[in-house]
Amino acid sequence: MTGAKVLLPLRVPELGPYLGKVVSGTGREPGGLRLDGVRVRLAGRVFEAAGEARRLAARDRRDAAVAAIGRTRWLEAWEEAVGGAATLLLDRSQAHLGAEMRAVRLPARLRRRLVPSAEDRAALSARLGAAGAVLIPSLDEIERTQSAALAATGLERQAVAAWQDALCAAGRRLEAAWLALEDAVEQEAAHWQRVAADVRAWRPSLWPMVLGATVVTGGAVWLGLVMGGYLAAPRWLQALWGLVLS
Repeated sequence: MTGAKVLLPLRVPELGPYLGKVVSGTGREPGGLRLDGVRVRLAGRVFEAAGEARRLAARDRRDAAVAAIGRTRWLEAWEEAVGGAATLLLDRSQAHLGAEMRAVRLPARLRRRLVPSAEDRAALSARLGAAGAVLIPSLDEIERTQSAALAATGLERQAVAAWQDALCAAGRRLEAAWLALEDAVEQEAAHWQRVAADVRAWRPSLWPMVLGATVVTGGAVWLGLVMGGYLAAPRWLQALWGLVLS
């Protein structure tokens, strides 16, 4: 009778050293925006996932353990960070833009054009989220190696090691994605700063005032010529004079 297959324990490596600047911060304020809250939350999500995976592995819930630190959890943490950065950027940019619009008394019809729609917000999130492209290959590697790690015995230690290496690589790639996200926020903030500068330089169009002044001046000159006898008075003006003098 064949003995039961003894599986290797699943040990989740400490990921903090691999997260690098996601944990320690870069000291930057891209576009004048403080992203520390978003960054700390991102690191916390990864640590929470790793801790949950360790607890589940200790209870021999192997499938649940690899899922707890699997591809989906990393992506959820990243997408939450992107959403947080996008919200902070839009809120700060719109507050600045609103102040500039009020300062120059920008007409409401022009203001409406500058308010981001739901589509604009989604497009911004997509542009910021693209910074995470560097993370995807390492998450694919986690997914590729986890099945072998689940089934690994003492003779297949390399399968667990490959899964652990994939987790560590994901930590390094998450750091790279964060740095790229800061760069993307810087670029987007620069765009909104240019929009605000355009609003600050806005001045009302002069053509309605010029047109009005031209009409008034032309009318006054014509009336003066009529009253001076240089031009014949039209019938409607003669009738008006008759009513005034009667």
